[in-house]
Amino acid sequence: MPARAATRLTTNELRKRLAAFAHQWQGTSSERADEKLFTADFLACFGIAAHQYQREYRVTLADGGTGYMDGFIPGKVIVEGKSLGKDLKKARQQAEAYRWACPPHQQPRYVLLHDFGRFALFDLAQDAQHTCTLAELPRHAEWFRFLTDDTPPVITEETEADRRAAEQMAALHDALLRSNFTGRDLETFLTRLLFCLFADDTAIFGDDGQFRRLIEATRDDGKDLGATLAELFEVLDTAPAQRSRLLDEALAAFAWVNGQLFAGRTRIPAFDSTLRQLLLDCVRLDWSGISPAIFGAMFQGVLEQQTPDQSRTASRRELGAHYTSERNILRAINPLFMDGLRAQLHAAGSSRARLQALYDKLPRIRVLDPACGCGNFLVIAYRELRRLEMALIERLFSKGGQSRGLLDIGTLSRVNVDQFYGIEIDQSAAHIAQVALWITDHQMNLEAASLFGSTRPSVPLVHSPHIRHANALRVDWADVLAPGDCSYIVGNPPFVGYSNQTRAQKEDLEAVYGNTKGVGVLDYVAAWYLKAAHYMQANPLVHTAFVSTNSISQGEQVAALWSLLLPMGAHIHFAHRTFKWSNEGRGVAAVHCVIIGFALCPPAQPVRVFDYGDDIAGEGVESVVSRLNPYLVDAPTVLLDKRRKPLQDGVPEMSYGSKPTDGGHLLLSAEEAEHIRATDPVAARYIAPFLGADEFINNVSRFCLWLVEATSADKAASPELKRRLAAVRAMRMQSSKVPTQLLAQTPHLFGEIRQTDKPYLLVPSVSSERRRIVPIGYMPAEVIASNLVFMLPNATPYHFGMLCSTMHNAWMRTVAGRLKSDYRYSNTIVYNNYPWPQPLADKHRQAVETAAQAVLDARQREFDLCAKAGQHASMALLYNPDTMPAELARAHAALDRAVDAAYGYKGGKEDASRVAFLFGLYQQLAAPLDVPARPTRRRRAKPLDNS
Repeated sequence: MPARAATRLTTNELRKRLAAFAHQWQGTSSERADEKLFTADFLACFGIAAHQYQREYRVTLADGGTGYMDGFIPGKVIVEGKSLGKDLKKARQQAEAYRWACPPHQQPRYVLLHDFGRFALFDLAQDAQHTCTLAELPRHAEWFRFLTDDTPPVITEETEADRRAAEQMAALHDALLRSNFTGRDLETFLTRLLFCLFADDTAIFGDDGQFRRLIEATRDDGKDLGATLAELFEVLDTAPAQRSRLLDEALAAFAWVNGQLFAGRTRIPAFDSTLRQLLLDCVRLDWSGISPAIFGAMFQGVLEQQTPDQSRTASRRELGAHYTSERNILRAINPLFMDGLRAQLHAAGSSRARLQALYDKLPRIRVLDPACGCGNFLVIAYRELRRLEMALIERLFSKGGQSRGLLDIGTLSRVNVDQFYGIEIDQSAAHIAQVALWITDHQMNLEAASLFGSTRPSVPLVHSPHIRHANALRVDWADVLAPGDCSYIVGNPPFVGYSNQTRAQKEDLEAVYGNTKGVGVLDYVAAWYLKAAHYMQANPLVHTAFVSTNSISQGEQVAALWSLLLPMGAHIHFAHRTFKWSNEGRGVAAVHCVIIGFALCPPAQPVRVFDYGDDIAGEGVESVVSRLNPYLVDAPTVLLDKRRKPLQDGVPEMSYGSKPTDGGHLLLSAEEAEHIRATDPVAARYIAPFLGADEFINNVSRFCLWLVEATSADKAASPELKRRLAAVRAMRMQSSKVPTQLLAQTPHLFGEIRQTDKPYLLVPSVSSERRRIVPIGYMPAEVIASNLVFMLPNATPYHFGMLCSTMHNAWMRTVAGRLKSDYRYSNTIVYNNYPWPQPLADKHRQAVETAAQAVLDARQREFDLCAKAGQHASMALLYNPDTMPAELARAHAALDRAVDAAYGYKGGKEDASRVAFLFGLYQQLAAPLDVPARPTRRRRAKPLDNS
């Protein structure tokens, strides 16, 4: 009884048939009513007609009873169907009883069970089981190849293409490096290889496993493997009509890929048995489930090294390259455009006119990522647009799902990868971005097939994404995509702080900013903001969103950047406030980020803002506000520049402490100080306590040699002083800075001396992000303040109370810069721009001072308790949210109430409300920012609704 179709069906054809079958039978549940037709339709997908298998086949069981098999192909398979949700384990027992009731020559190897929603295939010869859902059936077409072929299929449960796959590729990559196969040839080879790995598990080539079988057929010693791959790459680049008629049929079976992916001949590595095995290890992984969101991250792991002895990690760090997780990509593209498009689909309802308008709009959208890396933003944006288009096609063309199988998806699906544009400085990453988009296209085609029963072909590659290998800060973006054709700009420009920039990166910034004031403090990403704004001037309908380090919205960078963007008409349309970075690479970048969406036109609807509060690693809480200023606060648009003096009269001035510039030779640990006291009485007279931010916060004893009043005789009489001063002089003379060399003339003095002769309030310049309050404290004049703290002489308890309040710390958290993720206090930005209560009633001043003293008292009591118990106490412990004493917490709560009353503040307790209030007060005290009108458009833009 024949069970094979006259012409062998390809895997692609089987998947198409199974996809249509899955849709046709979705929701069926009754064994009695539907099983016969269900089984007939399933087998028909494999070219097996009704007369080619037995239905309700009667057998006599071992106990003498009678059984009936729902479907039976002698020697091959028993098919048993049960109602939805029935126990398939019992069904297997029943099927096995049927099997042993068959004559020996008719006993089947396979049992196929289903309950209309689940399939279970049992290979009785191998005692193996494979299961899937009805919807997943097309993906596993190869499992059922035994229905059309005489030879049984090789069914392997392979691992997912996750980080383990990246590690396997990295192992192959490193082994190729050790074999002296390097450079562009290596990276091109790996790019092509990865496409083959994915294509082999998704039937792009025709059948699943073609590439695997080709590799497995090579010699064990690998000597013919390089030649086989070279011939395959040439075949993949050649149209079928142009291929040699003498080509081996195993190679001729591969589909034409086109798209220039395999164009150009490059060197192919030589293989030995070890390299062949490493390649086989990669081939035998399951690459069908590769996530576009981690595709670039996988290559990051693979391409970390350029040579066996030179790590590429450093170069990636210099580029500032970080691979963004899918969650963070969606945080950018959803509010930028996808949420608006989904809302339009929802609002269209059943209106054919509105549905048609949206359907016609999608193919006109153009997305540019001017720092695209391996294409993560582009592939996720493409995926989301395709899925939206599928939902639109379903609503516009399919009537209640009845016509799904009849839709010509190849014609109806019009969103293509050629709508996506990128610029990338790393040539390998640029090439990978193009491949990633092609892979995503195929994944979306498979989704379309599962939804509609048909799809458009993935190969040959007809449409290509536009990825330019170039330095985005040196190339004209209009040469990549004309502004009038662009809809959205989105991406994740490099994360490089100004202090870590290479000379080339500083030159890039200068090329964009010219001689603009403040360019020296800007992060590298700021150049993308200004480039985007200039580009958008030619089409103000373009909307942009960049993931950036949060320093772009803090400290002195805000004024340096937005003093240029605001006059160009820039408005923030949405933002994610500070959240913790996560990515899909080998290591998770320790970065705190923001996302800013902006355009050169006012928002047409309320501004969306996502706030992460204290859980910056979690999900943001969305709210809508009427505006967002560059500090991402719902407050007037003001830019805080450095001020040399406080904003208001009567506020004491704050200054840095003294800077040693001594190479550490004037600084002493507690042990060194004790040694000097015991051995050198002259030097001991000049030992003074010395505090930086770390010493103050963690209560660490440190000292210095404070020699401002040291006599020449003492400096000559002390062996310790002579040795240390000679070391300071040598260190300063060796400096490349002329001012430091001049300091060598006075080696006994700190490089910069600012110590006050009065008691002062010490404010650390850096404090942990976990602390809600930056701990500060009074110090006597004898304690030398380092340049890592600030001094506030003449500070009263009122000043202490104001600076310890939640009001001031909320301001600090918003406008201060960052050192990594820690707060970086500043006298010129934070303190001098801070608006104090004005006018201030005596009763409010007294209330603040009383509450401030209570905070000081609560601190001291905790220090005394720890001392009595022989325990170490510190500001770090007192202000750690997990260990803060209850009495101190109550004292701070009372202080906040007194400070709020002094301001007359009656708003919310959250930072956003407090800072909005303070910005309003600041605007009253300082001259309002004069923002010029938006420049006239330089060219007519194509209308495209960006809502």
